[in-house]
Amino acid sequence: MKVVVQRVQEASVSVENEVIGEIKSGVLLLVCFEMGDDDSSINKSIDKLTKLRIFDDATGKMNLDIQAVEGEILSVSQFTLSWDGSGGHRPSFEKSMPPQEARLKYALFNRELRVRGFTVKEGKFGAFMKVSLINDGPVTFTLQF
Repeated sequence: MKVVVQRVQEASVSVENEVIGEIKSGVLLLVCFEMGDDDSSINKSIDKLTKLRIFDDATGKMNLDIQAVEGEILSVSQFTLSWDGSGGHRPSFEKSMPPQEARLKYALFNRELRVRGFTVKEGKFGAFMKVSLINDGPVTFTLQF
């Protein structure tokens, strides 16, 4: 499982020119499920993501997590993250989890975030989406679980 985390001032996702998810301050998560990812991958990622101290405290130091700043989450499925860039110039997504299984994992991931009390907006799994954001910092991390 790979997740790109971007701290944002605002972010939105559109499908066919219709905004289907938007947040103000918080994080944009680009989420990729790969072959072999299981529920423990989801739990480990959520534990890490929700405790990341990537928001500034009163002194300007990254010391606060998303809960402390009452931030929101925009979660977007992003199967293209499975390509590692090695070998050739045309991306291969053979490490990606099959769509039917990944759709269920993505739904579980978002549901578990909500169960833990976070406001989560979503993209549409499998759709061609346009993502807009104002990256705050910029602050971006790539995590693998």
